[in-house]
Amino acid sequence: MARQAWTRAADAEPSPWGGDGDGPGARPGGTRPDGARLGGERWAGARVNLRTLNTIRWIAIAGQAITLLTVEDLVGIDIPLLPALAVTAVSLLINLYAISRRRRSPFLTERGAAIFLAYDTVQLTVLLMLTGGLENPFAVLVLAPLMVGASMLGRRLVTGLTALTAACLTLVWMLAMPLSWPASYGVTLPPYYLDGIWAALTLSAIFIATYVYKVAQSGRDLSQALIASQVSLARAQKASALGALAAAAAHELGSPLGTIAVVAKELARDLPPDSPWAEDIQLLQSQSARCRDILADLARRPDAEGEMEPYAPLGPVQVVEAVAAPHRRAEVALEVAVTGAEEGAPSPLPLTPELQHGLGNILQNAMQFAHSRVDVSLHCDSAALMMTVADDGPGFPVSLLERLGEPYVSDRDERLEQVPVRAGGGGTMGLGLFIAQILLERTGATVTYANGPPGSTPLGTGARVMVRWSGPPPSP
Repeated sequence: MARQAWTRAADAEPSPWGGDGDGPGARPGGTRPDGARLGGERWAGARVNLRTLNTIRWIAIAGQAITLLTVEDLVGIDIPLLPALAVTAVSLLINLYAISRRRRSPFLTERGAAIFLAYDTVQLTVLLMLTGGLENPFAVLVLAPLMVGASMLGRRLVTGLTALTAACLTLVWMLAMPLSWPASYGVTLPPYYLDGIWAALTLSAIFIATYVYKVAQSGRDLSQALIASQVSLARAQKASALGALAAAAAHELGSPLGTIAVVAKELARDLPPDSPWAEDIQLLQSQSARCRDILADLARRPDAEGEMEPYAPLGPVQVVEAVAAPHRRAEVALEVAVTGAEEGAPSPLPLTPELQHGLGNILQNAMQFAHSRVDVSLHCDSAALMMTVADDGPGFPVSLLERLGEPYVSDRDERLEQVPVRAGGGGTMGLGLFIAQILLERTGATVTYANGPPGSTPLGTGARVMVRWSGPPPSP
């Protein structure tokens, strides 16, 4: 999951509540909290707050009304005041209706929000056509609904809103009524100046929509990827708590079960062999013995080995083997070597969810891109615990080494033709190493990345990931 990172479906399925598949509800490939697989699909929690859009429209209505009522006195420009105020009044009525609707449902679907913003764009276009078109200095405000939409809608809807904005700007450019400037001003704007304003606003619409959408989407993806990690950690902690509860229950049930077994043994001894109850007593004894075995399995948490904590400490070799097991490939050998252990035994590591998921990402990364071998070296002493994961694959691109561990850094596309990757790939966002580093840093580790010497592996330099814990080993 590291260099492969989180994947997303290229063509997202439509949302059941009206959006496309790549807006604020979209999440990186992986699993939802309920365990279902995610690609470009949505989860129903991501909707657009109607209150936010209402507030923005109230500000627009107030600004339009004040401008229309004062422009003639302040500047001396005649405008068709009544038609312009009528257009503003329509927005006022629609906003009042939206407030009444908000009492029933405070959220809009993405498609509903897109229609809401599309109306604002058309309304501003009509106002501009009545008040000078591109000569009006407020023409730039036609980009405002597009900016709002790009920050909260999906790609297809943002594309449609951008096309609508460009079309509206073109209509304003071609059909708007000119401003009646006072003769004393001597204002005459050449046609090519208006052409330039149209081109500038149209290009600005495309650039702003693309930039705002990309920034907002990156923030949403990163936030939701971290949420997915937290959900996974919480699930592991609940499983551990359930195990502790089962062990406690087994201990409490041991005494009454022992009493049942003693009474059954006494009854079996007192009953004559030909008693009609003899077979039932034997069955009771066998079932009580079976219950004892089951409870013994549940309560098997050897205190003498220091395994009373929810996350039992394991040796580093055991940790590596346990974490790497789900990611093993038959053609790739995993070699683990330990050096510097005090008194011949490596320092213990608690297999916490953070450690398991963080090292799991790194080991999966190495297994996926290795040609035939992954070496894990562990150096344990009183001062530090150092773990190095090295593969014999093509290594990290030199241009990315300094940025590894940051979100949205991926080299998978550069290595697709060199190393066979597992099925299920798609576009990458480089969140795997970022999340692994975050989780390991929560255990007190520092993570660094490097390549081996040139020509040290059949396919290249080989990647190296070093994880170091200073001082005592991390505790659960």
